[in-house]
Amino acid sequence: MAKEKGLISPNDFAQLQKYMEYSTNKVSDVLKLFEDGEMAEYLQGDAIGYEGFQQFLKIYLEADNIPNHLSLALFQSFKMGHLEDTVENDVVCLSDVSCYFSLLEGGRPEDKLEFTFKLYDTDRNGILDSSEVDRLIIQMMRVAEYLDWDVSELRPILQEMMKEIDYDGSGSVSLAEWLRAGATTVPLLVLLGLEMTLKDNGQHLWRPKRFPRPVYCNLCESSIGLGKQGLSCNLCKYVVHDQCAMKALPCEVSTYAKSRKDIGIQSHVWVRGGCESGRCDRCQKKIRIYHSLVGLHCVWCHLEIHDDCLQAMGHECDCGLLRDHILPPSSIYPSVLASGQERKVSKTSQKTMDDLNLSTFEALRIDPVSNTHPLLVFVNPKSGGKQGERVLWKFQYLLNPRQVFNLLKDGPEAGLRFFRDVPGCRILVCGGDGTVGWILETIDKANLPVVPPVAVLPLGTGNDLARCLRWGGGYEGQNLGKILKDLEMSKVVHMDRWSVEVIPQQTEEKSDPVPFQIINNYFSIGVDASIAHRFHIMREKYPEKFNSRMKNKLWYFEFATSESIFSTCKKLEESLTVEICGKPLDLSNLSLEGIAVLNIPSMHGGSNLWGDTKRPHGDTHGINQALGATAKVITDPDILKTCVPDLSDKRLEVVGLEGAIEMGQIYTKLKNAGHRLAKCSEITFHTTKTLPMQIDGEPWMQTPCTIKITHKNQMPMLVGPPPRSSNFFGFLC
Repeated sequence: MAKEKGLISPNDFAQLQKYMEYSTNKVSDVLKLFEDGEMAEYLQGDAIGYEGFQQFLKIYLEADNIPNHLSLALFQSFKMGHLEDTVENDVVCLSDVSCYFSLLEGGRPEDKLEFTFKLYDTDRNGILDSSEVDRLIIQMMRVAEYLDWDVSELRPILQEMMKEIDYDGSGSVSLAEWLRAGATTVPLLVLLGLEMTLKDNGQHLWRPKRFPRPVYCNLCESSIGLGKQGLSCNLCKYVVHDQCAMKALPCEVSTYAKSRKDIGIQSHVWVRGGCESGRCDRCQKKIRIYHSLVGLHCVWCHLEIHDDCLQAMGHECDCGLLRDHILPPSSIYPSVLASGQERKVSKTSQKTMDDLNLSTFEALRIDPVSNTHPLLVFVNPKSGGKQGERVLWKFQYLLNPRQVFNLLKDGPEAGLRFFRDVPGCRILVCGGDGTVGWILETIDKANLPVVPPVAVLPLGTGNDLARCLRWGGGYEGQNLGKILKDLEMSKVVHMDRWSVEVIPQQTEEKSDPVPFQIINNYFSIGVDASIAHRFHIMREKYPEKFNSRMKNKLWYFEFATSESIFSTCKKLEESLTVEICGKPLDLSNLSLEGIAVLNIPSMHGGSNLWGDTKRPHGDTHGINQALGATAKVITDPDILKTCVPDLSDKRLEVVGLEGAIEMGQIYTKLKNAGHRLAKCSEITFHTTKTLPMQIDGEPWMQTPCTIKITHKNQMPMLVGPPPRSSNFFGFLC
């Protein structure tokens, strides 16, 4: 499509964004140089010429070799958009230039929308007339072409969409109508090329890989060699020598439908090689993968077939054994391709400007395959050493890459927005207990219409929540496909969550910041928090010494041994008082060094401080009801002996600890449990001196204070299928 003068092309914009990624300068810094610094000579009132504009780009982008076509295209776009009688044709307004780049740095979506409106309102009359709307449509068509959309069907759709934006039917678009459209269902910033991460650019997602068996390069078809390193694409399993990567064919994976004809029906996407099983899924005969580059595999259903069996395969792909979890590209499409009626229906749930958040994902619409449960995957790549990164790579191949979010890069908000209206979806969090807590807190704030249930792939050190939900104590490289099949058989349990309010007393001492305001797993004061705090301080100072689960446990053992010798929290009952549901808890006959408040029966990587409960056969809920589950407080020792922990009973278990030695005995199963103090629905601590505390494994030192713990809400969590052998924690069996 021909380039119209004055409109920056999508390719130019993508190139500009690349420069901005590597630049550390801010617009405000560059403006100072023009206003009262060494660049002041280029300033002509509030305008700069082309030479001054080039200097602006050179300083702002920290690049000496900016292509002339890019700087010229940018200069012309500003010149065409904002001409005034007092400004000659060879200058542009510096304020417009600075505004544009400030918005790209991190401006609010509504500010970007207002700026683009003014950019296309060439006669500056505050409305977009038919000719200006035509220019907008031309730019949208060029962006769509850059994104590889089917532009042949797009022009009438865009024309109809622009008519819909004209809410009052006046034949022109006002700024208010423009902002209203961008704040609801029309992805204007994406269509105008101001959000370019939507593009499937055909680039492979390479990672270095050593091959334990002979593998053949997809480009030159010669052997890479046993034990040699090559490059493998995370998305399509295309394999090449290092030196062949630059010449590789484009990646075959398209993550969403770019034409209406591709919506709803998914086709096989075949890539040569990658037949790891060595057997054809159609004829069941061997594929001679050790002799040459042979066979084909589908990147969506993962079938492996002979080249000769291709003609016998149908065109349609059902996404194979993992179809319940996968969002195929045919289920994701640009929202602009939705029918006019669908767009009108979606406008009934318009957002306010305060809620405006125009992301790439809101430019896409999801229509999942019926009777499936699309999986939203969050991965913390730093969890579990290098395991987090490997899990990220594997899920990018097993599922649609648009379902898999790198938490360090994207955070959880983008994924939750993308899946906001997806019916029947599930969430899988790959990380430790801290990562799970982060996701649950973000879900709280997201105000989702329906909260999806959450499963856990344990990549942390303790993984206490994952243990209680039957997802194991730590991922050790097991087959992720099998884990996903287990997820299909999982059941939902509504886990209690608790609010923590810390009210410090007036004192000259300073506390550490309280790490969380919500308890998912446990809260504790005293000996175990002291050990955890020393562990935390050492890990912050020497992170290289804490790079594996085994090393972490050895360090923890060392700190526990030291604590057992020095007993820094001896006679804890003299430094605090405890109230449960407003009633004092009598600790006078006890000698404690710690108190733990449990929401789940697992701490520090599997220690069950509450202990096992001998009980008659039957479900946990029925037993707890018989023991007085409706009671907010249970302190009777005889009843406590038969109480079973329950994630969903809106009550906490309170346990007293006599010292580090007792904790070690519980951890090594030499002792069954700590001292059961109570089950309650609300608890308050009053402390009189600085004490170590922790929430869900995150410790801190707290000056004298009052701590109130109350029930917040319940979160749907997925419990793995029961193990075939002996019972896990009784409350889930």
